[in-house]
Parts: sequence; structure tokens; C-alpha cells
Amino acid sequence: MSSGGFRIAPSILSADFARLGEEVENVIAAGADIVHFDVMDNHYVPNLTIGPLVCEAIRPRTRAPIDVHLMVKPVDALVPMFAKAGADIISFHPEASEHVDRTLALIRDHGCKAGLALNPATPLQHLDHVMDRLDLILVMSVNPGFGGQGFIPEALAKIAQVRRRIDCHAAEIGREIWLEVDGGIKAGNIRAVAEAGADTFVAGSAIFGARGTDGSYREVLADMRNALEPARRAA
Repeated sequence: MSSGGFRIAPSILSADFARLGEEVENVIAAGADIVHFDVMDNHYVPNLTIGPLVCEAIRPRTRAPIDVHLMVKPVDALVPMFAKAGADIISFHPEASEHVDRTLALIRDHGCKAGLALNPATPLQHLDHVMDRLDLILVMSVNPGFGGQGFIPEALAKIAQVRRRIDCHAAEIGREIWLEVDGGIKAGNIRAVAEAGADTFVAGSAIFGARGTDGSYREVLADMRNALEPARRAA
């Protein structure tokens, strides 16, 4: 975990794909913690992005964790492929799996941390009976499928509800589960998202669309860290 207990995970979906390896290196050097890797299949969501070969290509360019978010259906066949390609974390949507528990076990069996992603309308009951298999819960604050969407304010209540579940589970088991939020995150709202209970923040266009005058992403990442500071102090 980064200093202050918060992690920032730039989504490379918004990076310059003509020089993706350089973009990954630059954003981590600027202070990001995790590389967020969005996979869309033009089936579960209405867009088509990148696959295991791209993950394999960027793996040698960074030692930061690669956080693969599978917006695909079916999901199980891709898990071994991304694990082999160098993913550290793999999350998926419960609607995309025939057996959520089995998919979580498959991810862990391949040496990756396992996450479950919840759309704005996905009920929290999907977390029942699988908390012991989760390393990460991803709350979507937009409907998945496209970058650059605006944050849905109602997600804050859902984040708070998930935080309570995580804290109760941690009190019983003593094991950490990350609470990640993805969709419309920027310096102007990241504090509210943290105060609702998130500890890991995915941002795409807000980071990659804000290259500083020095050619780096240090300024926008510093703005996000500064915005998080009151939440860090209150924690």
C-alpha cells in the first residue's frame, strides 16, 4: 500500500497506445501505485479493447502490480491466459460467471489475487458466501464499457455499504480486502470517495489527459494525493 494507505491505479485504457510501454513507465515513475488494465469484449460491454498479449508486452516495463479488470463473458477461459501474461490481480463481474465461487478459486489457483466487480445496479448479495475468497472488491461508479464517463453520485452509498462488509469480515477473520472504485474519479471527487470507504482509486482520462508542462503525470497525481490528505488524517 502506498503512503497514507491509499493506492492510485491509472487505467491504461486512456493512455497513448502508440507508446503504451512508455506511458506505463512514466505514470508509475510519477507516483502511481498500480497499472489498471481494462479488458472489454464487445459482448458483455459495448466496446473492444485489449487482451493477454498486451499485458504480456507491458509486464517487463514495470514492477508495479497489474490489476486486470475483465469486462467479458464468459470469463473463466481468460483467467489462465492473463495469469500467464503477468497479471497480479484479476477481477470479474458476477453476471459474467456461471459459478462465482469457482471463478474466484480459479484466479487464486493461478497465483493471482481475486476480485469481484459490482456495477451500479449489481446487488451486494453477490458478496455473500465469497468474502473469504476475495482480495479486492471493485465498485463501479459508472456503467462499464467506456472511459471518460462522469461519476455516479449514488455510488458513494454503495461504497460505504461495501466498506462496512469488509470491516466486519476483517474483524472476524483479520484479513485485508481492498476496496477499489472505478469510474469518473478525479482530484475533485477523490476525497469524497475515500471518505465513503475506498482505498484504491482507478482513474483514466483524469490522469492520462492531464500531462503536465514537464511532460509527466506528477502534477495530476500530486493533486490527487493532496485531495486525499484530509481523508488520510481522519482515518
